[in-house]
Amino acid sequence: MSILNKFSLEGKVAIVTGASTGLGQGIALGLASAGADIVGVDYVEMPEIEEQIKKLGKSFLGITANLLTIEPIQSIIDQAVAKFGKIDILVNNAGIIRRCDAIEFTEKDWDDVMNINIKTVFFFSQAVARQYMKQNNGGKIVNIASMLSFQGGIRVPSYTSSKSGVMGITRALANEWAKHNINVNAIAPGYMATNNTTALRADEERNKSILERIPADRWGSPEDLAGTAVFLASEAAGYINGYTVAVDGGWLAR
Repeated sequence: MSILNKFSLEGKVAIVTGASTGLGQGIALGLASAGADIVGVDYVEMPEIEEQIKKLGKSFLGITANLLTIEPIQSIIDQAVAKFGKIDILVNNAGIIRRCDAIEFTEKDWDDVMNINIKTVFFFSQAVARQYMKQNNGGKIVNIASMLSFQGGIRVPSYTSSKSGVMGITRALANEWAKHNINVNAIAPGYMATNNTTALRADEERNKSILERIPADRWGSPEDLAGTAVFLASEAAGYINGYTVAVDGGWLAR
């Protein structure tokens, strides 16, 4: 078998949360380009990504759900299995950020971010792992961490806490599920040009200080994550367990 065949996702079914825009859209397109059919989940409808995936010759199931609670998770899995007969890949990409000085930070901004960024990640992973075990054929889980899984950040205490938690839960679940042929890993994007970072890029001083620290001398794009997502979702990454891969233009190397 050619090594390139191990990167193919032909015949695989991938759930991608937060698939309508930004990093989720880039990852979904990357997985589809590698051969996967896509179940896109977001709190809004996703006609744009659906059209793009169908142009790639792959099937798309869009599910509108609010992942601030764990209530929709089992229904999403049931709908995916009803349409495609199985699930092979879960990408826990959905997430939010709230910015405020720690001294003024509210309980609601804490709870909202923690609920979607870490609680939902754990319980979605748990539900998908149960499905993988029932299918008895293993599977892949790719979580989306952050530079703030490694660093403290400024004015984003709940986001930093949740993304540090993503790195931790990635390790913890890998420890328990690797023996079931379930690979749990994470990607830590660097500073990406998405709607989450609009305010940072609009702040001339912050934008300049961020760019000065990125050896690649540019903000990343959703497309920059696609290759890493395909790799971690593929057979080529079969012996990678519990690791967080930084895709950051060299930010952490500084």
